[in-house]
Amino acid sequence: MDTLASLEPIFRPKSVAVIGASTAPGKLGHDILANLKNGGFAGPIYPINPKADEILGLKVYKSIAETPAPAELAVVVIPAKIVTPTLEQCAAAGVKAAIVITGGFAEAGEAGERLQDEMAQVIRKTGLRVVGPNCQGVNHPHHRMCASWPLITTAGKIAFASQSGTVGAAFMDLAAAEKLGVSCFVSLGNRVDVDEAEVIQYFNADPDTKVIALYLEGVKRPSYFLDALSDCRKPLVILKAGRTFRGSLAATSHTKSLAGVDAVYEALFRKYKVYRADTLEELFDFAKALAYLTPPKGRSLMITTSSGGAAILAIDEAEKNGLLTPEPGPSLKTRLRDMLPAHCAVGNPVDLTGDVMSDAGLYKKVMDETRTEFDYQVVIFGDPIPGASEVVTPGADELVIFLGGAEVERQERAKLYDKGIPVFPTPERGVKALAQFFRHSPAPAGLRPEAPIPPAAGLRLLPAAEAAEMITRAGIPAAAAPLAANAEEAVRLAQEFGYPVALKVASPDIPHKTDVGGVQLYLMDDEEVRQAFKEIMASVHLRERMATVDGVTVSPMAKPGGLEVILGVMTDPQYGPTLMFGLGGIYTEIYKDVGFCILPATDEELDRLIKSIKGYPLLTGFRGQPKRDVEALKVAMKALATFAQKHPELDQIELNPLLLYDKGLFAVDVRIFSRI
Repeated sequence: MDTLASLEPIFRPKSVAVIGASTAPGKLGHDILANLKNGGFAGPIYPINPKADEILGLKVYKSIAETPAPAELAVVVIPAKIVTPTLEQCAAAGVKAAIVITGGFAEAGEAGERLQDEMAQVIRKTGLRVVGPNCQGVNHPHHRMCASWPLITTAGKIAFASQSGTVGAAFMDLAAAEKLGVSCFVSLGNRVDVDEAEVIQYFNADPDTKVIALYLEGVKRPSYFLDALSDCRKPLVILKAGRTFRGSLAATSHTKSLAGVDAVYEALFRKYKVYRADTLEELFDFAKALAYLTPPKGRSLMITTSSGGAAILAIDEAEKNGLLTPEPGPSLKTRLRDMLPAHCAVGNPVDLTGDVMSDAGLYKKVMDETRTEFDYQVVIFGDPIPGASEVVTPGADELVIFLGGAEVERQERAKLYDKGIPVFPTPERGVKALAQFFRHSPAPAGLRPEAPIPPAAGLRLLPAAEAAEMITRAGIPAAAAPLAANAEEAVRLAQEFGYPVALKVASPDIPHKTDVGGVQLYLMDDEEVRQAFKEIMASVHLRERMATVDGVTVSPMAKPGGLEVILGVMTDPQYGPTLMFGLGGIYTEIYKDVGFCILPATDEELDRLIKSIKGYPLLTGFRGQPKRDVEALKVAMKALATFAQKHPELDQIELNPLLLYDKGLFAVDVRIFSRI
């Protein structure tokens, strides 16, 4: 089925039936019918109610089968128990799509889940396309079709899809307050059928949509979601809830879909150039900026303000986000000095002080004079400034920030909105929104450092010798780690390797050996090996009495001088293998200086991952340290990625420490967790 064509009856229906239309104002069945009518929907509207003859001047029909022609779209506002048979009736009557507003399905416990499963079976059988259940509906102002609430008729440039009705309503309120409207709003609800992947694809092809915004708790179909991200050519802003452990549990409960490990989403969004928002305000701000601001030609900003404090906030935010606020050149400074009152501070910012309240035209003079030397104008109205709306230009390279203006601000904001000029309420929000235009530039910031994710319960830790052998066969040099069940076997293996050697406790129950005194290094002769074996056994039995201990592994000591890094793969249940890299050894969990990269990865993405960690300068010869063999590291990354993709049964692979030398590398310790 063609997704775009199948969704047309939802977003651009030729006729609409409201099943559960009510005669009582204040009930959803009445209000949605009123919004359809008052919003100017051009096609036939069929109220369905077996107990009424007329509502809002519209003829009422007893059932969906009695309408004079089949409605393309049915909006369903009836009790949950009769929704599914009603959808069957809709399909039989020729209805092509439905929006199920009604709640009481999967979000409401086991009984609701059964009802939703029955609904899904009907959808599969009939081919009916369905938004919801448990949703706030759809509003498409460009089509004058508001099957939702509140009634918003302003046709804008941002399409907004939400997995939460309340979050959707809050976004719509923000858009309505600034007279921006939306190109379309869709509340996805429980996503029994239509989901986030399909609406991204639909809005990506929608000529009225410039930016797509999405509130996301979980993903229903990961592979389709990845396809939608990959194909999307419009700016896509996503607020992904459930970033913390507790938040992810709440998201799973709310949406009945796996919320996912947040570090994976961070890497995923980076790979597909998604504009990630951390708050609802950022979701709105980023979408607004990308839809309504003129894209900057470069990063240099000229700040003109009536408030020195607000300008400082703008400069701080600019620096945090990689934007520049350089001083004007000497010639420009002189021209500014000559044209402005003596008490105005000339530099960057140009501070016109509160006196500009009597002459807003000074803003325009500064902007016109500085345009050729700066890429973008940041205009801060930090006081009640009459005439502020007259000194900025729609479509110009100008970021307008208005705060502290009381009633004058409200009046001037309304005039700015009427001109189609976006306004930001604080310097931080405005500058950060502007910085989104550079978020995916060739030198982006690194991934957020995250701690390595611990293996889940029920996984099997492979024996060290087997793990080392597998990694060696994969093409990464690794220390052999044969097992010695007693001290004399350890001595024999040490003699075969040659001294010095390392002994490590061998136990499927002890992944962190140093924590229990289970590691002894640089053992130089037979007697030291015997003594180390005894000490390891004593220490482990003292601290982990219930652990199964098979003995120790014996390994040759690696050559000195290597930088300890960690290289690994964790397998996400939705998105598969994810590469991890960072500083290694015992400091991994202290500094948490690691990054993640979705596989498969390009050379550019591997370079970006390597450079994303804070410790990257240690690889480049920082302060006299030897340069490390980054090319060998990239080869190892590719080898590990290939190995992981060939072994989907492996859940987590960790090379820590991996010693990185000026020439080559060597894995000292290998841990592999398997699901089988």
